[in-house]
Amino acid sequence: MAERGYAVAAHRDGSRWRLDPLPPAVLDDLGVLLAALRSQPPEGGPFVIACVDEEFFLIARQDGKRLSLLLSDLTAAVEFPLAEQAIAKLGEDPPADEELDEIWPVGDLELFTDLGLPEEDMEEILDDLDALPEEMLDAIAERLDIVDEYATASDAALAATAP
Repeated sequence: MAERGYAVAAHRDGSRWRLDPLPPAVLDDLGVLLAALRSQPPEGGPFVIACVDEEFFLIARQDGKRLSLLLSDLTAAVEFPLAEQAIAKLGEDPPADEELDEIWPVGDLELFTDLGLPEEDMEEILDDLDALPEEMLDAIAERLDIVDEYATASDAALAATAP
């Protein structure tokens, strides 16, 4: 059974970003999520975003042969297969029991530097412990100037998973 949440894929269409909803299966399996990423046109550094029900998000971005991953919360790996697979791909160890109270991102905080979202700003977004993952993603979308496209695609992805 797929996790609750949504996922979208983004690629360049000329000078604009085009975002499309992805099926819920990507919320359980990093391989399926990365296959969706690889199916995007390679120009401009396509990316995919998976947001799992108020718990965490994962962004994967392809730039040529380079793959960047950003997981919003390492501790999600204890409970969610997608997060567990992401930290394995990143070469990170699962959090120890005494670290489960903490929330911290792992991966490439610079994955959107070329799009005007430098590491320091990404850190600021991810350091807001009062923000839900969806709110962090909204802030990222705003910085990338894809608010409308992101809202449309994420709403469509959510609607496809509604019971």
